[in-house]
Amino acid sequence: MPKKGGKHAEMGKETQTQCKRAKLEAACSPSVLSFENPDSLFGSLISPIKEEVFFKEYWEQKPLLVQRNDPLVAAYYLSLFQLSDLKELCSQGLYYGRDVNICRCVNGKKKVLNKEGKVNYMQLKKDFDQKKATIQFHQPQRFKEELWKIQEKLECYFGSLVGSNVYITPQGSQGLPPHYDDVEVFILQLEGEKHWRLYKPTVPLAREYNVESEDRIGNPTHEFILKPGDLLYFPRGTIHQADTPLGTSHSTHVTISTYQNNSWGDFLLDAIPGLVFDTAKDDVVLRTSIPRQLLMQVNTADSTKKLSSLLRRLADHLDHTRELRSSDMKKDFIAHRLPPCLGCDSDSLTPGGKLPKIDSKIRLQFRDHTLISVEPDQENADEIRREMVYVYHSLRNRRDTHMMGTDDTASEDGTAQQTHGLRFPLSYLEALKQIWSSSTVHVKELNLTSDEEKENLALSLWSECLIEVL
Repeated sequence: MPKKGGKHAEMGKETQTQCKRAKLEAACSPSVLSFENPDSLFGSLISPIKEEVFFKEYWEQKPLLVQRNDPLVAAYYLSLFQLSDLKELCSQGLYYGRDVNICRCVNGKKKVLNKEGKVNYMQLKKDFDQKKATIQFHQPQRFKEELWKIQEKLECYFGSLVGSNVYITPQGSQGLPPHYDDVEVFILQLEGEKHWRLYKPTVPLAREYNVESEDRIGNPTHEFILKPGDLLYFPRGTIHQADTPLGTSHSTHVTISTYQNNSWGDFLLDAIPGLVFDTAKDDVVLRTSIPRQLLMQVNTADSTKKLSSLLRRLADHLDHTRELRSSDMKKDFIAHRLPPCLGCDSDSLTPGGKLPKIDSKIRLQFRDHTLISVEPDQENADEIRREMVYVYHSLRNRRDTHMMGTDDTASEDGTAQQTHGLRFPLSYLEALKQIWSSSTVHVKELNLTSDEEKENLALSLWSECLIEVL
């Protein structure tokens, strides 16, 4: 195990000031999370820190430590996951690697102690007690409804996938070596205490996971003990390591993570091809040929000046259209995110109530779980590809495969997880925007040419449970 600092460590001045402020303000903080809407959920998660302060001073910039000392918050956090839950969960058929990892940090390296096949609870507990191994439980929101509720609301709040892992570490042990991640991290301490050390990033806002050696990372910038009910946030790229101190039977925390591959660079990789395609329709310069044998040349430096001028033409086109579309990122998010947490399995969600008619008043449902995208027609790839409007939603997504990787997104019948939604002619776009931008709207007022089109649009959305008739 990597060498620790002094007992309970010496905090940096920044950390001390930060902790004192959080402790002083914690007395007036909400005791439990608010699920009224995504904003209230995130606000209560980081309370007593205000959202505007968080995004101005901490997000992607520096760690935030909130030490609450609130027994009600501690009790609520404990309900999210605890060591005693493992026995029942193992009986449901967990597998090493997929659902659970057993590991320990030895001499600055991660040692994986996984067995083969199904997880046996008695063996798991033996490795935990005798080998001082950390239990890493993957994506517990698949089994714990309260975490489903939290992560579903956070996905609405961030517009990005939100995953989680639970780490249970026995006393005097450490599960992982110093490393950094490619995600924004929120730590909720559930049971026991955890000793944390954070270090200055070697790669700010990193795009990948990496282990760092002790001799490379220097001294900690932050060092502290997390107790039940405490919250820790740090940006991607922040080097960190944590161990359970002696005298604490074990520590349990849940790591909630988001914003993986969600940078401006990722967005540009997704949106630039569409921008080039649209610009080339109107700009003959982009339709002229590249120089002969350009693809065969080893040194293409002579072409960089031309390429630079073409990129400026794209920028000029964007200034005039002010439309940079994301397609694949949108679809990936909506296809893989959690379904709404309705207190029951969302697969049972079916249309109900009155059918929409021309005189009906309608209202959009599940706004946070839908998106509108304008794309080339996916059903006529061999013809001239006209633009169509697609309405995607996550109402029929599967909670049990959430964030489990492409190999695990196949359903029981072997089919891959897919994007659910509807397809309309481009002429329907303004009517759809009406529905999305209004609290309520009459079907007869939709911006379409005929009553038949208006009714068909309303009926299509109703059949997918996207609108209700008032």
